[in-house]
Formats: sequence, structure tokens, C-alpha cells
Amino acid sequence: QLQLVESGGGLVQPGGSLRLSCAASGFTLDYSAIGWFRQAPGKEREGVSCISSDGGTSYADSVKGRFTTSRDNAKNTVYLQMNSLKPEDTAVYYCAVLRVPRGSYYCTFRAARYDYWGQGTQVTVSS
Repeated sequence: QLQLVESGGGLVQPGGSLRLSCAASGFTLDYSAIGWFRQAPGKEREGVSCISSDGGTSYADSVKGRFTTSRDNAKNTVYLQMNSLKPEDTAVYYCAVLRVPRGSYYCTFRAARYDYWGQGTQVTVSS
């Protein structure tokens, strides 16, 4: 059974850090691009970051320089390190998988392209 499970969300003060994890089971992430998305109340889901099968990364302008995505294929897990968090980063964060050929450089922020989604994890940035 294909499954993605996010973890690591929580409540943090402005300027703080969190690391989100996205663990996959039932398939290998080697053949995947992984996107991180977020959705705040009353807003549309937006792409935050993407890491391709070959390890290339892309980031939304709003998080560049603060967020870093990485993958550990041995653990079949992808991470989103979030530093210098701001109240406007508050949202439910989702990881999503797009199946691609191994070693592909392809990545996208188009949510409709993704094949599988995790259940989401809440991140709240507040003092």
C-alpha cells in the first residue's frame, strides 16, 4: 500500500525552526519528485519547495533562504528544514509525490501533477 506520512509540525515562536519529515512506504522515492505544499485557512494550497529525483531543488520566493528540502533515499524520507519562521508560514503542510524516471531533473509546483499526498501536519508560528 502506497503511503506518505508527514511529521514534525507543531507550535513555534517567530524566528524559530522546525523540521518536517515525509516518510514513504510501499514504493521507493528514488523514482519520485517530492513537493512540499501548504494551505492556510481561507487560502489556496501553494507550493513551497520541490526536490527532483536527481536532487535538484526549487523554492517559492516566500521561503527562499529560510527553507531547505533534502532527501535520504536510504531511509525513503524527505525533509523540509524551516528556519526563521514567520507568522505567515502558519499552515497545514503536505508532502506529495510525483512519479518520474530515476535521475529525472523534473520538478513542479503544480499540485495537480502529483500522484500521492500525505495527510498533512500543522505548523503554527505564534508568540
